[in-house]
Amino acid sequence: MKYIDEFRDGAAARRVADTIAAEARPDVAYNFMEFCGGHTHAISRYGISGMLPANVRMIHGPGCPVCVLPIGRIDLAISLALDRGVMLCTYGDTMRVPASENLSLIKAKARGADIRMVYSAADALKLAEQHPDREVVFFAIGFETTTPPTALVLREAQARNVPNFSVLCCHVLTPAAITHLLESAEARELGAVPIDGFIGPAHVSIIIGSEPYVHFAKTYHKPVVITGFEPLDVMQGILMLVRQMNSGRAEVENEFSRVVTPTGNQAAQKVMAQVFELRQSFEWRGLGEVPHSALKIRPELAAWDAEVKFGLTYASVPDHKQCECGTILRGIKRPADCKLFGTVCTPETPMGSCMVSNEGACAAHYSYGRFQDMAVVTA
Repeated sequence: MKYIDEFRDGAAARRVADTIAAEARPDVAYNFMEFCGGHTHAISRYGISGMLPANVRMIHGPGCPVCVLPIGRIDLAISLALDRGVMLCTYGDTMRVPASENLSLIKAKARGADIRMVYSAADALKLAEQHPDREVVFFAIGFETTTPPTALVLREAQARNVPNFSVLCCHVLTPAAITHLLESAEARELGAVPIDGFIGPAHVSIIIGSEPYVHFAKTYHKPVVITGFEPLDVMQGILMLVRQMNSGRAEVENEFSRVVTPTGNQAAQKVMAQVFELRQSFEWRGLGEVPHSALKIRPELAAWDAEVKFGLTYASVPDHKQCECGTILRGIKRPADCKLFGTVCTPETPMGSCMVSNEGACAAHYSYGRFQDMAVVTA
């Protein structure tokens, strides 16, 4: 299959679905987590859950970088714009994430803060060069996928000596989050991890490769299949997980071999290592403090580190009491289990981050959830 349409072929999808139904043992429960929000979106959009047997369940994971961003980090960004008068630049999805005091970045902008949506960190650096009299801060979020561009821009800012540019770094790491899910308090309380295998993220794996997941397969005996985002990619990945469980295997398999390699993009990894180092701990929305799960800017680049430059101190802020975003991110609940879903909380009036981003589980279910009980993959 070489073209996009072929990865969305309805007849081929039904054949894979029939194979899954034939090979899934009726007396076995198959609980698979798709870590990445892009996969959650694909599963909802194409009605994949409705094509699976009842005992093959897909669990939504915390692989949406906007969703896992805690309120306290957004508060820091808002404070920089409102109280320090910086020009704050960030990606579009971040603009509407709810923060403290009924604020968000877009609401802070309406109050007069200079907050600008950009398409890349390079856009923010360009604005800093165009406005040498202003402090420009790039609010950097994302998993390993968006980290290399931030690293390159930080290195460029240092090389060009742009003193009025800095980065508020909130880049997080996938493997640490998976480890945390497998060793969470809920898992220990139950005495077993209610996840039988993982659909591994695609874009992240392009950067880090497939090798980092071997630890989960060996240590926790959880199979991992890295898949692409097209419906046939996802369905083939589910079939591969079913077959691993049936044969008692726990290995890392790469369905997305047309892009992902075992060692990943080593040039990108090198520039990340030059610019960033591990944080001891970082708060994730829904997961709490996760050890060694995020990056900070190295001391050699402290002049371009907004946390150092502005003396920022992080403070944790609890989520809305009725919002189930945290439990949804941990895979414990589904969007429809939240009392606010689709009523008080909609994409136009989000109460939690899961309803904001296109990769958020709540946003995906809101847009496509009415198709969950039918197969809608079409040619």
